[in-house]
Amino acid sequence: MRFFIPLLTAFLLGINTYAQSIPQYGPEIPVTINGLTFDAMEPFIAPDGQTLFFNSLNAGGNTNLYYATRVNDSTFNFAGVVNGTLDTSSNHLDAVASLDSTGNFYWVSLRGYPNPFENLHHGTYAAGTVSGIRRTYGDFNIPNIGWLIMDAAITYNGQSLLYCNAYFDLFNNTCGALPCEASIGIADKVNDSTFNKRVNTNALFSAINDTNYLVYAPQLSPDGLTLYYTRLLKNTINTEICVAVRPTLSANFGTPVVIHANLNDVPEAPTITSDHQLLYYHQKDAQQQYRIYMRRVQHPNAVPEHAVPTVQIFPNPSIGTLYWTSDTPEPPLAVVITDVSGNTVFSCEAGTIPKYRDTNEPMHQLTNFASGAYFVHFIYPHGTTTLKWMVIK
Repeated sequence: MRFFIPLLTAFLLGINTYAQSIPQYGPEIPVTINGLTFDAMEPFIAPDGQTLFFNSLNAGGNTNLYYATRVNDSTFNFAGVVNGTLDTSSNHLDAVASLDSTGNFYWVSLRGYPNPFENLHHGTYAAGTVSGIRRTYGDFNIPNIGWLIMDAAITYNGQSLLYCNAYFDLFNNTCGALPCEASIGIADKVNDSTFNKRVNTNALFSAINDTNYLVYAPQLSPDGLTLYYTRLLKNTINTEICVAVRPTLSANFGTPVVIHANLNDVPEAPTITSDHQLLYYHQKDAQQQYRIYMRRVQHPNAVPEHAVPTVQIFPNPSIGTLYWTSDTPEPPLAVVITDVSGNTVFSCEAGTIPKYRDTNEPMHQLTNFASGAYFVHFIYPHGTTTLKWMVIK
């Protein structure tokens, strides 16, 4: 195992170098949630891609968290309320879910506000239920009446938290139902219940937090290099879904690009799959009901410095048997399979990998794999091809 972990790290982080560029996006596809009869807002797609979280209409009144299970990329089955998050008091709000790769679940709630001020909650998610619920503390909270964590999203590895500080004028109502100010930042994990602001937060988001806009609903791609968020030009209803990129984890995010705007239909709340291939968001449909939409992410400008072979795996999904094919006879140096948490669950090196295009010889009879999402990394001298593989039993 000492060979594969350094090798995978070196090839994933070093040799396969991409020019960081703004992704492109395919046509908009409405998402069907079978059995759902009300509005769906603030989507979040789970790290394994199998669960879609969302909340009901967030416009005052009672807002609850729900989830649906995947049928395909644009179809889900409604499963019901996220157990453990339901607030039975009147005029409550529980919304804006996020989940890291180890099952830590976060959402915003007004229960008890402003005593205490911390309105971001978290717990452990499993099979439709959140348990061990606690508030989330740290200096990213602003302990003054009117300031709320309006949105938050935990990063894929659970070590950092993107958040939106929003100020609502609760006394004079000068901004109506909207916040008067909203900006985003990032905080790093101190312990299971505490995150503190990263010292260079203001610099990281200096190109993003434009004071002419309300800036909210942030989410990072798993590699930390692509930021998605929503902004609203003040004194308008013109929301825009934006993306910004940076070349390294220490760099500030660059000038944002608007990737979707639809006057009067209020597109908001982008969420990205862990493989950075699907983008989900909400907006109003023709009947003026909020629903979720999806677009496929395309990376036409992400060209490696050296050509990397194209690889396909099949069947996908599978019960555990895995075959592969390539557009070149060049064998990979190694093949490594990781789970959604990044743990290596299978590996083989040159000389033990079955011949390419040999459909009679599987990679391995991986029948001991549990159902779920995995990533298959084909490591070549000039880079790595990574493919998502689903095991269903």
